[in-house]
Amino acid sequence: MTASYETVHAHAAVAPGAELTPHEYRPGGLAPLEVEITVTHCGVCATDLRVIDADRTVGTPVVPGHEVAGTVSAVGDLVDPDRVWVGQRVVAGGVSGTCMACEFCLSGRTHLCPRRESMAHRGDRGGFASSVRVSDWRFVYPLPDAIDLAHAGPFLCAGATVFAPFLRHGITASHHVAVAGVGGLGHLAIQFARAWGCEVTAISSSADKAEQARRLGAHHFVESREIATTTNRFDAILSTASGDLPWDDYIAALRPQGVLVLVGAPEQAMCIDGNALLHQEKRISGGVAAARQEVIAMLDFAARTGVRPVIETFPASDINGAIARVRSNAVRFRAVVAM
Repeated sequence: MTASYETVHAHAAVAPGAELTPHEYRPGGLAPLEVEITVTHCGVCATDLRVIDADRTVGTPVVPGHEVAGTVSAVGDLVDPDRVWVGQRVVAGGVSGTCMACEFCLSGRTHLCPRRESMAHRGDRGGFASSVRVSDWRFVYPLPDAIDLAHAGPFLCAGATVFAPFLRHGITASHHVAVAGVGGLGHLAIQFARAWGCEVTAISSSADKAEQARRLGAHHFVESREIATTTNRFDAILSTASGDLPWDDYIAALRPQGVLVLVGAPEQAMCIDGNALLHQEKRISGGVAAARQEVIAMLDFAARTGVRPVIETFPASDINGAIARVRSNAVRFRAVVAM
């Protein structure tokens, strides 16, 4: 099917760290597996800042944005018409296509495909635009009716990142889950853990976040400085904060066979006492993306349980204001631009 846009109207940075300015480009013909989405909303996250700030030739336009929500405007000739169709409400995220032939794709771990295509990092044609192309229709996700478009985009980055560990690590309703950090990732992790049926503890260096954490669903709140006196308590800890933590204290807070899951990026190499892992079979894991089936399961779970990102919305005319608030860590908790 012929694409509906001859010209895409986007917002691009033309130098590392520059503010976004209007930019137009012609996307060309639609490939057989491609899907074109008319973007209604696109989230802003720290990955977009890294794309904007990345070293490159000055004058090279970069269009960030990988938390896309909108409606399908065109589909390629090989797109399954029973799965994706024009007019459908959809979301799309950082992974826009994979080889579908490697050991990871064939075992359902598409996010680990070494040849995956990333909307998040290609930068030239992201979601801060009137429309965006997704390389493979299988990475375009139908949006459940219960979720509105404004709240949809953050699920494809923050939401998927913190939901996937519940599936991968066999977390059950009988488990006590701690979430370190009450921010863009953490506020969703708390909600998912509560909706999963777990006992939930929020951990933060900011005591003023205690009431907020409880409103999100946490049963308990622990200040970060108190973690050193918390031992043998949690079955799983999701570390959502970007930065370094006293890792040995967090490992000590785990019960035997507990898991520390890193979904926020440490700034330095981790130094830990390996004996704690050795003698009590504790584990450290990580992850910043989700496989296709994990994303589908997350959207269904969120639609049924009412888990939603807390968002601040911005008009497209104030896209640089949204980026500035994300840079200053002032957003509570996800920034979304209405395109």
